[in-house]
Amino acid sequence: MKIVATALTDVGRKRDHNEDNFYMFYEENLFMVADGMGGHEAGEVASKMAVDCIQDFFVRTGRDPEATWPYKMFKDKKYDENRLMVAILEANKKIFNASQKTTKKKSGMGTTITATLFVEGGVYIGWVGDSRIYRVRKGKLEQVSEDHSLLNEMIKKNDMSPEEIENFPHKNVILRAVGLKPYVEVDVKYFPLEDGDIYLLCSDGLSGEVPDNDIRRIVVESNSLEEAAKNLIQEANKNGGKDNVTVALIQYFK
Repeated sequence: MKIVATALTDVGRKRDHNEDNFYMFYEENLFMVADGMGGHEAGEVASKMAVDCIQDFFVRTGRDPEATWPYKMFKDKKYDENRLMVAILEANKKIFNASQKTTKKKSGMGTTITATLFVEGGVYIGWVGDSRIYRVRKGKLEQVSEDHSLLNEMIKKNDMSPEEIENFPHKNVILRAVGLKPYVEVDVKYFPLEDGDIYLLCSDGLSGEVPDNDIRRIVVESNSLEEAAKNLIQEANKNGGKDNVTVALIQYFK
């Protein structure tokens, strides 16, 4: 299995600091993007804690198969799926506990998380919040995660027109986040891999500014993953750059 990956983050055109973080853990084929929230300092602390905690859990469990896990394995799930879920749950617990002990500036801090864990023949994706995971396969783009947002819930419950979706006043309201509560529900899915698959992880600084059709076009037409990441961020900033924007691209080859 061959994996090629790249990631970039940018503060955008409206914010004065960057609350996004990413981590590329090549040894474990684990790649993450997190978008922090909670105001100045709090968001960037939460997103950094999330990716660091998940990376640390994978280091501990990778080196020592007898290492103690903070949560029991889910009996209906496979080992790698459990590993990804428990890593995110541990990050949630640590961020929540830290927010209870810290200053008012950092109380209530939280973060989204998206992660892809590549295993032989397939990939596990795990996420909490509205940062997204897309797959580009044979020139076609598909969102493979599902936003944990108020807007997405409204779309599922109501027959909303494109104009109603565009003008929805609470697009930034998310229903799940890492660190806001003692426990959070983590979504994990598994997908078989095909040669050339590209998985794209991003904060809503990209998905909120760049339509899916343009994301697909930029990825497909770029000459490399590095060029695609730069072009995606440039497009987000050209369209307004109202938020921090982070992009990670991972391509699989047999």
